[in-house]
Amino acid sequence: MNTTAIRPSTVPAAALLSSWNSYPWKDGVCLDQLTALDRVTVLTRNNVYEIVVVMPATGEVLVRGGSFFPEFTPVRLAGCTLGGSFLKLRSIHTGFHIEFAVSSGVIITSPVGIIAVAGSDSARGIM
Repeated sequence: MNTTAIRPSTVPAAALLSSWNSYPWKDGVCLDQLTALDRVTVLTRNNVYEIVVVMPATGEVLVRGGSFFPEFTPVRLAGCTLGGSFLKLRSIHTGFHIEFAVSSGVIITSPVGIIAVAGSDSARGIM
């Protein structure tokens, strides 16, 4: 008789909805807390991104940084993720990846290390 032992797969705690819901969501920023023309500078493991908020409620931003955005480009900041199925909408948090929705698909950054927010007066001169 040929038998195969089946072991239950291990699921990372961050991939569980209960963990996601109970996560404290500090060390980050939600676009809904910002106003149009606020500027967010994000240092990821591999790049620096400059983000100018256009419409906080929809996630519309201008982004510059990394190899995909050499100049300010209009995109939608979908949110942050750990690379799985869950997405914290219109948010940027340390340790998470940012997802930018572009016309050709989605651009996902390396993990966020540092986030700095400046008011709208610092956005002068980009347009």
